[in-house]
Amino acid sequence: MKFKTILFAAAVSASSLAFAQEAEKFGPPAGNAVVGDVYGSGVASNAESKAISADKLSRKLKKENRKVDNVAVKGKVTDVCDKKGCWLTIQTEDNSQFFVKMKDYAFFVPTALKGKTVVMDGTAERKVTSVDEQKHYAEDAKKPKAEIDAITNPKEEIRFVANGIKVVD
Repeated sequence: MKFKTILFAAAVSASSLAFAQEAEKFGPPAGNAVVGDVYGSGVASNAESKAISADKLSRKLKKENRKVDNVAVKGKVTDVCDKKGCWLTIQTEDNSQFFVKMKDYAFFVPTALKGKTVVMDGTAERKVTSVDEQKHYAEDAKKPKAEIDAITNPKEEIRFVANGIKVVD
């Protein structure tokens, strides 16, 4: 009987440890997001010098029929997904924001990226975001319920899919 009790206790301990480690996998990656840190598949060495502002990106999207491939954009990070680090927002010159997702969900960024200036390499497009999707991202950002409930209309916005992100300031 003692053997079964010891075996049961060992099994419970092992499964608890496994679940604890599994939970750690789902948070944003650790890190301080210091200048030079790169996330994703990397950013070309000349990306910083050729990066355009969010305002120029918006004008380019209007001019080039709503989508621009292989573009580098420089901007300040205003928010990062607290759950996984799977998206972020960039501040524009008019103090609005645009949304950035990671290509193929292949990498995540630490929440320490908030407030940092980054250069991103990827694809941008103008896209209509549904009410449900907007509410999902607001919940991820831990916005107040009243703010989430106030989302009632689809929104056309810039969406950026990043191949790589580099901290520059």
